[in-house]
Amino acid sequence: MNNKKKIEKSKFIVDENQTMVRLDRFLFDKMPNVTRNKIQEGIKNKQVLVNKNIVKPSYKIKSKDIIEIEILKHIKPNDIEPEKIKLDIIYEDGELLIVNKSAGMVVHPAHENWKGTLVNALIYHFKNLPEMEGNEGRPGLVHRIDKETSGLLVIAKTNLAMESLAKQFKNHSIKRRYQALVWGIPKEPTGTININLGRSFKDRRIVEGYADNTLGKKAITHYKVLENIHYISLIECELETGRTHQIRAHMKHIGHPIFCDKTYGGKMIVKGNRFTNYKRFVENSFKLIDRQALHAKSLGFIHPKTKKEMWFDSELPNDMQEVITKWKKYEKPENY
Repeated sequence: MNNKKKIEKSKFIVDENQTMVRLDRFLFDKMPNVTRNKIQEGIKNKQVLVNKNIVKPSYKIKSKDIIEIEILKHIKPNDIEPEKIKLDIIYEDGELLIVNKSAGMVVHPAHENWKGTLVNALIYHFKNLPEMEGNEGRPGLVHRIDKETSGLLVIAKTNLAMESLAKQFKNHSIKRRYQALVWGIPKEPTGTININLGRSFKDRRIVEGYADNTLGKKAITHYKVLENIHYISLIECELETGRTHQIRAHMKHIGHPIFCDKTYGGKMIVKGNRFTNYKRFVENSFKLIDRQALHAKSLGFIHPKTKKEMWFDSELPNDMQEVITKWKKYEKPENY
């Protein structure tokens, strides 16, 4: 079936803590699947309004600006298709559900990923899920995790839940703990990474850390080393903010990229020698997981209706456990 064109409307409300940057750069950062030329063209063609006014690409955005956009996109004719995909639901009530997403599943439909997503599965299993304002086409979603990251997501089933959870995310009161395998052992067993993050100027698919706090957005990750396993370590990260690729970019920034993370330098030998036997061992370890070794393990929040504290935890997926087991054996040279 051929693709067809459709006008897609988007809306952004500028955060109170957002630094003043050009409108085109702000949208370039917010819309990674749209080229900068397309954004500038849209602004010039009056497809982008700020507070209902026509502006230039060089306009400097301000706190609480309301940006409305109409972008011409190629989409699938039937838009989002319900799909009978099994979901690992670890909790459900009338207001929300907790899903344990497997690695490899995209959270919502987007360019080149129109089928097989979590949203395709959600709209098959649940009817009339709410949509967050400015996040149309993503029913039930309050947050997301990367395709190759496994773990817990909370899904809103009602408008009450959507509003409450969205507010908790905005206030950074939701507790999110991840576990990751990273190269090397951080010098400090516990620490806080407080480095602004923003899209790379060289490759917009990648997020970079900026020591200059006028660049990027505030991003804070608290980490704790759980276990040293020779040349890698198991760490726990708690997010204070929720930026794109936050843990992956932060760990790379401090010299400990996530194991097998090809985008952020983790799918190569970062620590240890490069002798043939060790190189073969690392390559065989990559075959066990073939994705960034990152899992959204725990999630805590206030229930929208009961106002009770909720806490959910999950087991590390098999691929991460297999890597840990393999590396623990490597510490015994007689086995190799």
